[in-house]
Amino acid sequence: MNRKKIIISIFILFILAGTVALYLAYKVIFANNISSQSPDCLYIKTGSTYNQVIGLLKEKNVLKNMKTFRLVSEWKKYPQKVKSGRYAIKPKMNNNELVNMLRSGNQEAVDFTFNNIRTKKQFAQKVSQQLEIDAKDLLDLLNDNIFLHSYNLNTETALAIFIPNTYKIWWNISCDEFIKKMYVEYEKFWTKERKQKAADINLNPVEISILASIVEEENHRTDEQARIAGVYINRLKKGIPLQADPTIKFALHDFGIKRLLYTDLEIDSPYNTYKYAGLPPGPIRIPSLTCIDKVLNYEQHNYIFMCAKEDFSGYHNFAVTLSEHTANAAKYHNALNQNRIKR
Repeated sequence: MNRKKIIISIFILFILAGTVALYLAYKVIFANNISSQSPDCLYIKTGSTYNQVIGLLKEKNVLKNMKTFRLVSEWKKYPQKVKSGRYAIKPKMNNNELVNMLRSGNQEAVDFTFNNIRTKKQFAQKVSQQLEIDAKDLLDLLNDNIFLHSYNLNTETALAIFIPNTYKIWWNISCDEFIKKMYVEYEKFWTKERKQKAADINLNPVEISILASIVEEENHRTDEQARIAGVYINRLKKGIPLQADPTIKFALHDFGIKRLLYTDLEIDSPYNTYKYAGLPPGPIRIPSLTCIDKVLNYEQHNYIFMCAKEDFSGYHNFAVTLSEHTANAAKYHNALNQNRIKR
């Protein structure tokens, strides 16, 4: 009888021990281990080691209990399978879910967006603020004619393939893959219909982007862009130099100029549309999707000239004849003088 009691007691102890072990295993593997101070996303850089990930988890206060995370990580061999990326941290995640996500590289894409960009340097900086890409590395590619040749681009036209919008992109995408992704989106934007409209103007998609960049610098308001585009297209058709002030400002590297001087018009630059007929060699900004469509659907009229309105509204007075334009220009210059705007 005593022997039977001993066996039963041992059996009960085994059950209790097993229950405790199962409970502890559950706590380690399946209990919520995300702290209330954890960020929404964890960014693991390319080339990171397991120890660096542990350091990052500590720095960002992601976990309640680091020891249990380590146990599950080592059990699932995560130290040998670290993957970079942007990972969404959910408030009720357990160690099992977190490790599975990290070791599989199941990251969340970034809503990459940009607009109001004038230069390659400015664009590269904008990209580096949202993605892991280094601004200098991207800028180097945008200045590499050999690399750009595969996209039928050069260092002057490189910005033409970037259409301002919001795109789903992996945070840890490489520079060349990023440009490839943007080129795919560019190809999607340039539908058969848009390409036909460009051909009807006797321009290709890159040239349309160049023209749209000038139009948008003339006026960011969309309600006048189609009319401005019509002026420049009329000039192109007649072989008249565009004489677009924004291209001079671009050549001078100063868009803050409010009043161009006659000496400014003498600058020796391919972007000087007072000296050289036709379009400049590249866009002077990344034009918006809307402005590109305004150019493709330009207003058909007989205007050859335009001049900023004397009320400084940003709008323009348009003219068919030189005498009309001269009168409009005089009104604008008088307004500049009255407001003592010299530069």
